[in-house]
Amino acid sequence: MKLTAQQIEEFNQNGFLVLKDFANHDLCTDILEKANQHLDNKTAPIESEGEYLETQTDSLTVRRLRQVYDREEVFKQWMTNKQIKPILKQLLNDKPILVLAHHNSIMTKMPNLGSRTSWHQDFRYWNYENDNLVSVWLSLDDETLENGLLEFIPNSHQINFNKEQFDTKSNFLDNEILNKKLIKTAVHTTLKRGDVVLFHCKTLHH
Repeated sequence: MKLTAQQIEEFNQNGFLVLKDFANHDLCTDILEKANQHLDNKTAPIESEGEYLETQTDSLTVRRLRQVYDREEVFKQWMTNKQIKPILKQLLNDKPILVLAHHNSIMTKMPNLGSRTSWHQDFRYWNYENDNLVSVWLSLDDETLENGLLEFIPNSHQINFNKEQFDTKSNFLDNEILNKKLIKTAVHTTLKRGDVVLFHCKTLHH
């Protein structure tokens, strides 16, 4: 599969692109079942709510399964998906390389227990010479605003922000005047199982 010229333009302009019904639903089900097993057993390495919030409380509620590439073959199967490679090559204009760093993970925020994710750029997690990086998000189940749907700020990957617009953890400050105006432009698309979102590492999202 390859992207159309219109899809490439949409990604370059907005900083993200949604590919509807991209992944096989059976694959999503298998990933979800294996993820739930690791979640139930709290199989390390994990990120807890307490760790994310930097508190001494809520150390048992899992927020993220980390280092998933080496956990299960079905995880690896998705992360090396042959259909996604030519798409990433188009967007990166380079040979895609799988990075087994921070985003080698499965988000597992719990209903009524998971904390809010602040507006941020994924670039904050990595230390590379350039920003030619794309995150791949696979929706394992239906995602809505009520259960934690991704939201994006279009064109934010092309803005030169000031350091004052972020806190010490590189979260985009909600109450900063310039930020408020930008956050009002946020958009979202309800996702179904198998949908994929590709987004530039500097695109603001939460």
